[in-house]
Amino acid sequence: MIDVVVVGGGPVGLYLAALLLQQGVSVRVLERRTEPDTHSRAIGIHPPSLEALDRIGVASGLVNEGVRIRRGVAIGGGVEVAGMSFDSVSGRFPFVLSVPQVLTEAALERRVVALDGEAIIRGATVTGIHDDGSAVAVDVVTACGKSRIHASLAVAADGVRSTIRQLLAIPAPLRTYQDRYLMGDFADGTAFGPDAALFLEFPGIVESFPLPGAMRRWVARLPGTMPDAPSAGSLARIVRERTGIAVDAGTNSMVSSFGVRSRLVKRMVHGRTSLIGDAAHEISPIGGQGMNLGWLDAAELAPLILNRLTHTDCGADLRSFERHRLRAAAKAVRQSEINMALGRPVPRPLWHVRNRLIGSAASVAAINSRVAARFTMH
Repeated sequence: MIDVVVVGGGPVGLYLAALLLQQGVSVRVLERRTEPDTHSRAIGIHPPSLEALDRIGVASGLVNEGVRIRRGVAIGGGVEVAGMSFDSVSGRFPFVLSVPQVLTEAALERRVVALDGEAIIRGATVTGIHDDGSAVAVDVVTACGKSRIHASLAVAADGVRSTIRQLLAIPAPLRTYQDRYLMGDFADGTAFGPDAALFLEFPGIVESFPLPGAMRRWVARLPGTMPDAPSAGSLARIVRERTGIAVDAGTNSMVSSFGVRSRLVKRMVHGRTSLIGDAAHEISPIGGQGMNLGWLDAAELAPLILNRLTHTDCGADLRSFERHRLRAAAKAVRQSEINMALGRPVPRPLWHVRNRLIGSAASVAAINSRVAARFTMH
């Protein structure tokens, strides 16, 4: 019997596995994908997460691979409305790191493999989970057939469609929003350099973030009529119409559209199984908090797992963990709702008023610093 089985080999599951392996805990990570995902996906790593990632020795390598976003600017009608510096948000990491998720996962996987070359089991589909009060048994199907893995504890880090959450019939009320977005990565032909740019235009927001390799991500809130299929040309056209910036569709390396949902479980700890990351809380990608929330879940859960493995009674600590992390997730949901509201289409007269109010608020140093801290999850 192993100590901990982690269901889900994405960034959150891999991070937790590395934390535990460093402490001599035996771990198996069950990942349905047979190969790593090559999609750039999430790109923003906030300062608290960099501090967490530093605990397993991968932060410095990621910082070297990524782009350090130290400043964000809000633009409306071609005029800078507000600027925001992240210099004061952290002593060690005074920036948001932009790095494609594929590189982040690769760094995490390398660390896990270095600690235990047999820890990750790919092509593993979980079909059942059983908790007898003293151990957990997880039913798995792989290319080699069916098997059952016995562990002292289980952690579900298997994403928004969590198999474990469904198998355990854990309530997780779902809310959907009207907002839809189109996202794509293109060669960077702007003069923004390492700055993030938010275009607060009356037809809807356009967001722009630097990426490694002289690339840039563009995200636009879609109008009521969505293109038949997401395309680089559609996104380039929206960016040009709203910002005046010409994006070369021919340089596109990724394009996708997405809607917005939020979901919070009522409980994150169920017997000997815990849920973390998107399995426990799904929030809007706008603001880039989802992956970061999962890492902070894992960082807080890891010492409690160590205590449970020594048969220490940590029921009160687990309840405190659950309350704290669910409050953090609820706060992130509220922040994402504010972000989405600011990016929705508004009539032109209200657009002028809104942008003036944003500019006035941002000119107050205390407010500016507080907003910067909220955006970077401090």
